Amino acid sequence: MRRRELLAGLSALSILAACGAPAGRIGADGLPVRQVYRITPEDEQQIPYRVLDGVNTLRQAAGRSPLSLDAQLTAAAATHSQDMARQNRPWNFGSDGSSALDRIRRVGYQGGLVGEAIAETYETELETLAAWMENPLTRDVVLDPTARRLGVSWFQEPAGKIWWTMVIGS
Repeated sequence: MRRRELLAGLSALSILAACGAPAGRIGADGLPVRQVYRITPEDEQQIPYRVLDGVNTLRQAAGRSPLSLDAQLTAAAATHSQDMARQNRPWNFGSDGSSALDRIRRVGYQGGLVGEAIAETYETELETLAAWMENPLTRDVVLDPTARRLGVSWFQEPAGKIWWTMVIGS
């Protein structure tokens, strides 16, 4: 009897889910199809500040001092996002073997490197920041008490995939 009730409940739940979802947004597996986040020219100006606000809100909640945007760290982040897209793999090394420290030195940044966070995704900058906060390694970088400066950039492929890079310096 319990099995029949369970099957009836699952069947009703799947019918309700299908009725409540917009047409074309449910995949063949019955799950919602992921929407591609398209970065518009207006977004390009706002994204660094949304990331900075998100990071500083998290840092404030942890009792840390706020960060400020840094053009040199942003340049290093932009270079790495484009390079990851060319390599078609998310990793912290450049195609020339460079590290995040090498990249920030190349753009003339004189401070120290706290860390770098990267992502290959179709998600927004704030969804990406939330994913970084779920990982203990990148969360430690975001909340590092010695951090003072932030650079963030991305590269979006024509199909919508986004290669995010955030560099945090002291």
